[in-house]
Amino acid sequence: MTHRHDGGAPGAFDEAHRALRDLVLAATVRIHRADVGYAPDEPGTFLGSGFFIAPNWVLTCAHVVHGGEGGDVAVIHQSGADQAASVVAGEVVATLPDRTGQPPSGSWPAPDLALVRLREPVGHECVYVSERPTAYVSEGKLLYAGWTVVGGRLQVLDGPIEVQGTLGGWSAGAQMRLGHNDLPYGVSGGPVVDPQRGEVIGVLKSRTDHGQGGTCTGIERLRTLPVPRGAATAEHDDVYQAVFHAHDRYHRHRQLPSGSRGATWADAQKRIGARPGRTLSPDERTELLGRLAELPPPAGTRALLDVLESLPDLELPQHLPAPRGWRDGLGLLYENARDDGVLKLVLDYTMRVMYADRPPTPSTLAAERALWDWVRQAAAGLDSGYRAGLARRREEWSGLRARTRATGHGPAGPVTGHGVIGPDATGHGVTGHHSSGGAHPGPDAPPPAVPLPAEAHGRDRPATPEGRDHARVTPGLTVLLEVLRRGWEPDRCDWSVSVARPDGDVVRLHEAERTPWDRLAAEAAEPLAEAFRRCDAPDRPAPLQAALPHLLLGLPVDTWQLHPDEPPLGVQRPVVVRCSDRDQLPDDGEYDPDEADGRHERHDRWRRLHTHDARAEVLDCDDGVRQPVPPVSDLRALAHRTVPVLCRYGEHRYEDDAAALVRIVHAGFGVALWRRRSGRSDTVCGEFHRGARQAVDDGVGAELLPEVVHSMRVKLRAGRTEAYWADGIALYYDDPHRPLPGAGDLLEAP
Repeated sequence: MTHRHDGGAPGAFDEAHRALRDLVLAATVRIHRADVGYAPDEPGTFLGSGFFIAPNWVLTCAHVVHGGEGGDVAVIHQSGADQAASVVAGEVVATLPDRTGQPPSGSWPAPDLALVRLREPVGHECVYVSERPTAYVSEGKLLYAGWTVVGGRLQVLDGPIEVQGTLGGWSAGAQMRLGHNDLPYGVSGGPVVDPQRGEVIGVLKSRTDHGQGGTCTGIERLRTLPVPRGAATAEHDDVYQAVFHAHDRYHRHRQLPSGSRGATWADAQKRIGARPGRTLSPDERTELLGRLAELPPPAGTRALLDVLESLPDLELPQHLPAPRGWRDGLGLLYENARDDGVLKLVLDYTMRVMYADRPPTPSTLAAERALWDWVRQAAAGLDSGYRAGLARRREEWSGLRARTRATGHGPAGPVTGHGVIGPDATGHGVTGHHSSGGAHPGPDAPPPAVPLPAEAHGRDRPATPEGRDHARVTPGLTVLLEVLRRGWEPDRCDWSVSVARPDGDVVRLHEAERTPWDRLAAEAAEPLAEAFRRCDAPDRPAPLQAALPHLLLGLPVDTWQLHPDEPPLGVQRPVVVRCSDRDQLPDDGEYDPDEADGRHERHDRWRRLHTHDARAEVLDCDDGVRQPVPPVSDLRALAHRTVPVLCRYGEHRYEDDAAALVRIVHAGFGVALWRRRSGRSDTVCGEFHRGARQAVDDGVGAELLPEVVHSMRVKLRAGRTEAYWADGIALYYDDPHRPLPGAGDLLEAP
């Protein structure tokens, strides 16, 4: 269960473990219905267990609080056996998964977590939550605690339980299987503790119907809480950051000299022999996390991943879910560094966090100075060259930041609110959509460049051969949804969600098989949310490419919603369609070029379209009169700057309607536009023809069509009448220079 260098005292529960047990029980609470009244010890209103994860915050299971009414519960806690129980009202702020307005039947699906915020401040103990994912805990004994009914009375209990593997693999809904002990009714929502590290790692979710044991959800699943729409400029903009910043500050403050003689979590961890990351003492770790929690949170998961990817000698793992807060980044370092380089890696990480781009408020500057004091003290035992390098880096970065803030511009452009002032492998600022990892300079690195503004969706405007400027979008991170039809099971599909980098590298985050088509949107929601969290920068959402089977290119992925209260995907971000099974396109007998010629034609058409003025060509409608899409041979004869447009897709009034898009793909087109008009045969065509021609012909190039279509969807959602023509619009945008994983296409220079 633990690394052999991490310390710990396996075996019997000695005095150190008894101290740990007391800390766990002091923070474990029971959840009751809100109408508990003056009889808090009556089992009739008892719902389950929970624990204080931060001051005035309780973590429990969603199915526990679901037994209450109206999102309100009563939290009953006591700090010790000789202390009286206190009752305080609590509000259910978030549940995972979010089932607002649609309570599930049967058991609540994983991860089955809920956060409860107290309606008034009270004094209480808090658990210490591990910054490492539970993926690193695969065997051994753990501790659990919770409340149950014994002989008609409510009593707290605890005991050992053994890890017996996982349930759900490494998916976002994975749970830890527990066994070798009874889990009575009521303990759901209680804490699960790693006794060798002295950390809470999970929440008891369920107990088995027959036999002993149950399941546990790792606390890192809280990272999948919904992300704020805009930039999280303060911790209270994001529930996740608010909870864990408060958690880390609480434990740092508890470790400061005070009149209390009670043991702290760091005290218990020291007595156990824990050594976080094989390099920090519990005191040092508590102080560092508390200092990090004084800073504003990362601008987003992408900004945090950029910091981590810029570190030397770090191979970033792909555990789900991705880190979200500064503490998560620290926990990731423990398991992914050489034994002789963990402390330097921690210090390099801390320096990068210290100089993340943020508003220079007095409190933030004070927090940065305090963090530098910690770095300087922690580095005291390292070699003099490294210490001198740290000092030079601080001096250079401080000078650069002062000059930048005095002028509003740095050497490379204005400062953004999204990046990190720190060097990447090419000497440019590390920004959300440019990082690609790799080796980076150490403490002696020259002062870094300041991030360029919004380059991921920025553009330059080189002159074209026709003398007209065309926008050029700098490639960035893209989320890729690949869907394949199962030929022997046409009602089911195989699918995956990946992150595609500008350099062509594709990281697969999730894959599934035999999903019914009518369940695809629901099943893909959580993996897509995780992928977007990894890629999005504030006010700069990553585009989604939906690679679909040729017979289902009209699947309305842009209308999917990840959560019931969110706008559709096509309103949140650019969404385009690609073909996932080009190698299975049917042969209509008219034209069958060999593979090499077909690839050359696709590349040539794409290149010319993106260097000349694009022109929309409506193929299936002539002044309101429905007509069949031309055969492939006629389509191939169209000019290379042509963007095919389908006005009547979905009417199915001709036998070849289903193959209309297939013909366009077969003819080598990489860009096409259409609207879904199922059940709307009386819709007037003129406005759609006019709007499509303006979007294509009057724009600044085909490369910006994904942004143009996204803009139309946003305006349509807002009720702007000038965008009504775009109702049901979809864009096929399949770049041959960026083949899908496993497509086998040869890459050519664009």
